[in-house]
Amino acid sequence: MTNSNAMSSRKLRIAMLGSRGIPHTYSGYELFLGEVGPRLVSRGHEVIVYCRRSLFHRRPKTYQGVQLIYLPSIETKVLGTPTHTLVSICDVLFRSVDMIFVVNLVNGFHCILPRLLGKNVAINVDGLDWKRDKWGKIGKAYFYLNAKCVRLICPKGVVTDAHEMRRIYLDEFDTPNVCITYGADLATTADPAVVRKYGLEPLKYYLIASRLVPENSADLIVRAFEKVRTTRVLAIAGNANYRSSFVDRLKQTKDERVRFLGHVGNADDVKELHCNAYAYIHGHSLGGTNPALLKALGCGNCVLALHTPFNAEVLQDYGILFERDPLDLAAKLQHIEDHPEVAVQYRRRAPERIREAYTWDKITDQYEELFLQLVAGEDPSRVHSSLIPAPIVTPQPIPSTMSASVSLEMPVSPDDLQRR
Repeated sequence: MTNSNAMSSRKLRIAMLGSRGIPHTYSGYELFLGEVGPRLVSRGHEVIVYCRRSLFHRRPKTYQGVQLIYLPSIETKVLGTPTHTLVSICDVLFRSVDMIFVVNLVNGFHCILPRLLGKNVAINVDGLDWKRDKWGKIGKAYFYLNAKCVRLICPKGVVTDAHEMRRIYLDEFDTPNVCITYGADLATTADPAVVRKYGLEPLKYYLIASRLVPENSADLIVRAFEKVRTTRVLAIAGNANYRSSFVDRLKQTKDERVRFLGHVGNADDVKELHCNAYAYIHGHSLGGTNPALLKALGCGNCVLALHTPFNAEVLQDYGILFERDPLDLAAKLQHIEDHPEVAVQYRRRAPERIREAYTWDKITDQYEELFLQLVAGEDPSRVHSSLIPAPIVTPQPIPSTMSASVSLEMPVSPDDLQRR
């Protein structure tokens, strides 16, 4: 094994590709690269991020010290990512880089060429894309084939983003991998009036912030909310980037309390929407560690999340899990509606989860370690520090029969209760 001091002193040239580019707000990949890239630069590394030219009207050469390269793509639902990644791979092969880091499982086969040429390559495979309803049979089959073959393409450089996802790749595909999650910033409201331009009032709305695709369960959440006795509204921030019958059906709700905000591209507005929500409802079902869930915790939300192994791993006892049943979610929403002290206490505790496990500095530490190990010829899937599993506490969801408030450790002050 390479001496750790020698490794930490080495400065790398790292190319990152497979996303839309930075700065961009569409998905967690762009958030991730926009946070980790500049932090690696501040540590003395040189970082290049490839951007999809057509998505950027302004094309600065750098972003917080990260070099930006704009290349073309065929912008359709299916072809945008793989065509841009292919062009980016062809470009990066003619550059002197120590490390090529690729995001998105769909780009797995793209890594073959740099690997054949002896380049150091790692790929973040993200979630269970072969199960996403947004893809047809051919698309799902292609994702699954990538997942099955990625261990042969990047035998030392497969990265998963949750311990449960790491287990799936080990058990189902016999793929050794490194587990590095995403991160989040801690945030508080700076201007609550911002939410009023969306027709909302602070603490008078529940929030969904996600792409409107079937696996994010917005339909389940709307059906549950329709059953809740409340004057608050359900604000849905998000859309699909293609024509979607799912979105069309979602907007047929007759409940006037459901508000569709569309895609919110301003990061400060997204922060204010989170920080001023009464509670955040997270319906993602197929991801690993979801950046939107981490953001909600970092903003001090009372979080209700669909009960999946991935969401449970993140949330532990810092939020409320609901089952895939509108009646179960409706009961839990009604409970925090009738007992505002429960929502207050979850909001208070949420940032603690980020501090203990999901800071961007910690995530950057782990990626820097990964890249240095690969460049030094080591096998991170055997020696990376993140492979020491963190203890997972199985949260106890609030029971559906809620005759009493949930008691948490911290008392509720009269000032907190006035926020109702």
